[in-house]
Amino acid sequence: MTTTPDLLRPHAEQQFASELAALAAQDDRPRPPAWHLSPQAVVTYLMGGTLPDGTVISPKYVGARRLVEVAVATLATDRALLLLGLPGTAKTWVGEHLAAAVSGRSTLLVQGTSGTAEDAVRYGWNYARLIAEGPSEAALVPSPVMTAMREASVVRIEELTRIPSDVQDALITILSEKTLPVPELGTEVQAARGFNVIATANDRDRGVNELSSALRRRFNTVVLPLPATFEEEVEIVTRRSAQLGTSLDLPTLPAGHEEIRRVVTVFRELRSGRTLDGRTAVRPPSGSLSTAEAISVVTNGVALATHFGDGAIGPDDIAAGILGAVVKDPAGDAAVWSEYLETVVREREGWGSFYAACREVAG
Repeated sequence: MTTTPDLLRPHAEQQFASELAALAAQDDRPRPPAWHLSPQAVVTYLMGGTLPDGTVISPKYVGARRLVEVAVATLATDRALLLLGLPGTAKTWVGEHLAAAVSGRSTLLVQGTSGTAEDAVRYGWNYARLIAEGPSEAALVPSPVMTAMREASVVRIEELTRIPSDVQDALITILSEKTLPVPELGTEVQAARGFNVIATANDRDRGVNELSSALRRRFNTVVLPLPATFEEEVEIVTRRSAQLGTSLDLPTLPAGHEEIRRVVTVFRELRSGRTLDGRTAVRPPSGSLSTAEAISVVTNGVALATHFGDGAIGPDDIAAGILGAVVKDPAGDAAVWSEYLETVVREREGWGSFYAACREVAG
């Protein structure tokens, strides 16, 4: 499967098809049943590296290698994997790439919402056939979970804690017994070796329903943290904004671009409640100010500079995006942002243009 330029957002297995093929061709380590790559090769795909033939594998995740190793090892057992973390810590991104590397496809997906019904996890029915013929295999509509069980594949469940509790509970038998009963047909689907589940959950906005202790026990939990260092976050924002820019025909910013570093500085200071030098305390806003939001601010700034400016991103191009990211609650966050501008940004050397731009858009 190859990337086509007509796709706005290719799946992982499309965008990185050549890397996955190169890894598979040179992967001589043992592979668990139905896996497309060995666990070592899956980690290399996620973390990046250079293969013996010189092929460069780009890093998909910037962070602790051990976390990825634990996640991959979990998928090689009969335990499901829960990726837990704050918004914007790359849970969905990591889950998609894990599924692509393990199963060769990342599209078996249940998107969790407060309205997710049980048939999204178990199965549904083609009601026209059900009425005409009665319950039958032909009338049954399999869920992504059932399909993964039959095809020995990985299925992804996004925002697990947003799914209603009674629907969550439908997973317990699947994860513990590796079967999905179909009482209407007097049968069941047994999971083929290679089946597993990757779920994500947000540990700040805990969603509609907490996981029951019975369901949580069926998962091994890997917590994905915020980027540990300033430079690590700059690298993530630079890499992801470049990938998004390519799909949108936007120019790529050079590594370490001043405006990327400025956005990351603002986000990290407001998240932590203290300036990077540790000298000044600042009030944090109500939002999470995730790395994903920083990527969005930079990408939007590049689009503004490209389509409405001279093509060179500057403080004016990122000011509005930062304001929208910080001020989620107009009553409280506006005061936090104004205070930060006056006590930190205004006094910072080389930030005069950014201060003026932020003041202008804030009104």
